[in-house]
Amino acid sequence: MTTRRGEAAALAGLLATAGVIHFLKPRFYDPIVPRALPGPARFWTYASGAAELAVAAAVAHPATRRRGGLAAAALFAAVLPANVQMAADWRDRGPARRAVAYGRLPLQAPLIWWALRVARRRP
Repeated sequence: MTTRRGEAAALAGLLATAGVIHFLKPRFYDPIVPRALPGPARFWTYASGAAELAVAAAVAHPATRRRGGLAAAALFAAVLPANVQMAADWRDRGPARRAVAYGRLPLQAPLIWWALRVARRRP
């Protein structure tokens, strides 16, 4: 990830992969949608997947990379409540699942930093 294009491509790839998985495996994401959100969880699962795909496209193109990086940082911050929900819900599960749930929480900070770094770099 040392080149500008490589770093942006890696971030776009991560976001695109996550977005596609939301559509392929929505049952994984539905339970972690915060209960405070109105409407069905599946709506929010698909909406967040679509947002990830849109942001991935913005990050991938130099003309929209700055705005895409800022949107990626906002998206990573916005999904933090879902990760908190997952950690709370999985606290009584086995050690491997708890590790996954708890491990997602501290990952948000470096993801936000990475997105901001991509946004700051010139194409």
